[in-house]
Amino acid sequence: MKKIPLFLPFLFLTALSSAAKPPAVLPPLTGFTAADMPGDAGGAALLRWDSPGSAAAGAVIEVYVSDPAKPAWVKLADFKAEAKSESDFNRPFWAWSPAAGRNAVRLDTSAVFGRLDKPQELDFKLRMVRGAASAETEPVRTVIKGNWFNAARLNNFLLMLAITIGFFWTVSHARRKGLFIRRIAGLDAIDEAIGRATEMGRPIFYSTGIGQMSLVPTIASTSILGEVARKVAQYDTQLKVPHFDPIVMTVCKEVVKQSYLEMERPDSYRDDINFFVSNDQFSYAASVDGMIHREKPAACFFIGHFMAESLLLAEVGATTGAIQIAGTEQESQLPFFFTSCDYTLIGEELYAAGAYLSKEPMLLSTLKVQDFGKAFVMVSVVAGSILLAAGAWFGWQPLIKVVEQLFKAY
Repeated sequence: MKKIPLFLPFLFLTALSSAAKPPAVLPPLTGFTAADMPGDAGGAALLRWDSPGSAAAGAVIEVYVSDPAKPAWVKLADFKAEAKSESDFNRPFWAWSPAAGRNAVRLDTSAVFGRLDKPQELDFKLRMVRGAASAETEPVRTVIKGNWFNAARLNNFLLMLAITIGFFWTVSHARRKGLFIRRIAGLDAIDEAIGRATEMGRPIFYSTGIGQMSLVPTIASTSILGEVARKVAQYDTQLKVPHFDPIVMTVCKEVVKQSYLEMERPDSYRDDINFFVSNDQFSYAASVDGMIHREKPAACFFIGHFMAESLLLAEVGATTGAIQIAGTEQESQLPFFFTSCDYTLIGEELYAAGAYLSKEPMLLSTLKVQDFGKAFVMVSVVAGSILLAAGAWFGWQPLIKVVEQLFKAY
């Protein structure tokens, strides 16, 4: 048996390695265009070119920018030649139509030239590099400027128009015929609680919680306080509002005073209706508990932002036999109110209370528009789920992509 020369395997491996190497010459970059990025505030460019294909595997494309007034090229970005396909561009279908075999990239020029307060001409070019080989495009000039409308957000504009039209329609309908709102037992019981306090000659305690004025539950609580104060002024009942936050106390003073003026009972208003207790959580709870225990109110309202003091307040009120109405956004405190209060406002009932009690057409309209919005979201989710399932079942990839873009846009 003859021996194989030792140099033959090396020749074979060398041939294989040379065959696996990409060609030394790179294909030219064709179809290069530069334009202002549509729908932005300025400071970005949209570059598009023909895909170099597999012949440019392993190459890197470098992007250069230059100000015509100062012709010095600055490298803006670099990426793999096979990346940046137009079909992967992150824009919705109604604002972007990708072309097959084309690449595109959005480039932020503000990193080099800063924010452009006015339109500015810039030159762009591409350079493809792989080892010692390179290919370069001719410079292309374009104007970078801000745009007044972003087509990618057209759906949000249409949604805003629909909400606006729906709001004005509901306002008109509320003024002409009124709007139906389902019954909320806790709010209907306010008249009963105030009437009971009037008959018994006992005071009413109203707590806005320990939240600051910037919290939405506190704002909703002041709205309910205004309606309660109107009825208290009408029946000439004693109202006491102990406060945790001095800013909330100042706002509530104006709210209660305005309610008395609207009911034409300014002589019955007293500055000591609203009073500051303490800005320490448990000191506030202990002080209010002592007042409730001593004065035996006929009704207690705990509406606003409450934490661990919720059960401390509500339990003492329950021992006095008072009608208690509570409401908070804190889900962890709702069970304590459920067990110790007669009525508890759940979820958005707290925020709808102002419109429910005042029957103001403008406020009622906002509730209806919110309901329409929730219905629209639910229908959209169900319809989108059905379309995605149908697209996956029948292999309709374009349908899946359209539905995903619609949901991502909203």
